[in-house]
Amino acid sequence: MPISALTGTRLRERRVALGQRQADLAETVGISASYLNLIEHNRRRIAEPLLARLAEALGQPPQSFHEGVGGTVLDDLRAAAARLPGAEIDRSEDFAARFPGWAATVIGLHQRVAGLERALEAMNDRMSHDPHLSASLHEVLSAVASVRSTAVILADTEDIEPEWQARFLGNLQDDSKRLALGAEALVRYLDTAGQEQEQGLASPQEELEAWLAANDWKAGEVRGLASGAARQMAAAWQAQAARDLAAYPAAGFAQALAELGPDPAELATRFGGDVLAAFRRIALQPGMQAGLVVCDASGTLTFRKPISGFALPRFGAACPLWPLFAALARPMTPIETVIETAGPQPLRFRVRAFCQPRFPQGFRGPELREAAMLILPELGRGGEALAIGSTCRICQRAACPARREPSILSA
Repeated sequence: MPISALTGTRLRERRVALGQRQADLAETVGISASYLNLIEHNRRRIAEPLLARLAEALGQPPQSFHEGVGGTVLDDLRAAAARLPGAEIDRSEDFAARFPGWAATVIGLHQRVAGLERALEAMNDRMSHDPHLSASLHEVLSAVASVRSTAVILADTEDIEPEWQARFLGNLQDDSKRLALGAEALVRYLDTAGQEQEQGLASPQEELEAWLAANDWKAGEVRGLASGAARQMAAAWQAQAARDLAAYPAAGFAQALAELGPDPAELATRFGGDVLAAFRRIALQPGMQAGLVVCDASGTLTFRKPISGFALPRFGAACPLWPLFAALARPMTPIETVIETAGPQPLRFRVRAFCQPRFPQGFRGPELREAAMLILPELGRGGEALAIGSTCRICQRAACPARREPSILSA
C-alpha cells in the first residue's frame, strides 16, 4: 500500500494528541529528533519498517497513516480552488486531511455556485432566444397596454356616455382576464425552465431530445410524447435509426468499433455505409461516452446529444469556432481537432466533423447540406487545442476573435 503524502502530518497529530515529546518518540523508535521532525513535516519519505515502529509507539495500526483523502474529494477541492486566485492548489490534500468539515463546506459551496451558473446559463439562453417565451411576454405586455389605455380613458373622460362606459368596462374586464391568464402561463413556463418533463411547454425538438434521453437514446413508445410535431419527429428518428442499424449491424459494429476506434470514416469504409450514419451509430452506441451535434445548411442545430462538460446551447446560435461549421463549408472533407472549453477548469475534447450534401430532387433540385460533430473525451493535456465556447452570451473568453456580443458572465 503506498504511503500517503500526509503520513508525517498524521504522525505529528497523533503524537501531539497523546502528549508525547518529539524527542521521546524519536528515542523510542531509534532515530534522531531532527530526522523525526523532517518526517513529521513531510520532508522525508518514511520506510515501511520505520512506519511500523512509529505506529506501534503511537498505539495505531500502520494502515491509519497510509490512508489518503479520497480522489473525488481532492478533485472537487482542486476544482473549487481553481476558481480563486492565490489558492494553494498543491496543498489541497493537506487542507482536506486537517479540516475535513471545512473541505466539505468549500466543496459544497463550489458545487452550489457551479449549479447556479448552469441555471443562469440555461435561463439566459431561454430568455434570449426561446420563441415561446417571447410570445408569452408579448401577450402579457399587450394585455397590460390595453388595460392601461382603457383605464386612462375611463379616468380622464368625465361625461362619457353610459353605452360607451359599459363597453369600456367590458373591454377592461376581458383584458384583465387575458392579463391574468397570460401572467399565470408565463410564471408556470419560467418555473418549468429546464424541466423537459413539462413537454407542453417545450419546443418539439426539446421534447424529442428529452424523450430520447429518458430512453437512453434508444427507440421508445412514441405515444409518450405530448405534441403531434414531436411524435412526427420521433417517428422520423426511429426510421432513421432503423436504417442506421441495418447499415451497421449491432454485433459487427461493436467489434469494428473496438478494433478501429470511433473513426466514422474508417467504419463507413469497412461497412460500406453512410459516414453521417456512422457518426450517429458511434454516439448512440450503449455505454459510449460521446456527444453528437447535427446541423443543417443554415447552421441551425437539429440534433443535440450532450456529453458531460461540453455545454450545448438550447436556443441561441452556437460558437462560430466549432469545427462543425468549418465542415459545413467544406463538404466531404473530414475534420479532426482537439478543442478546449472556456471556464475556470477548461476541459479538452477530441472532435470529428463531417458535412455530407444530398440532392433529393436530383441535379435540378437544391443541394441540402447536413453536418455532424462527434465529441469525445480527450485524456491528454499536451499539445495545442482550439479554444471554443458554447455561445457568446455565456462564454468567459473575452479575447475571442469571433465574439459577437459581451458575455453576461464576464467580470
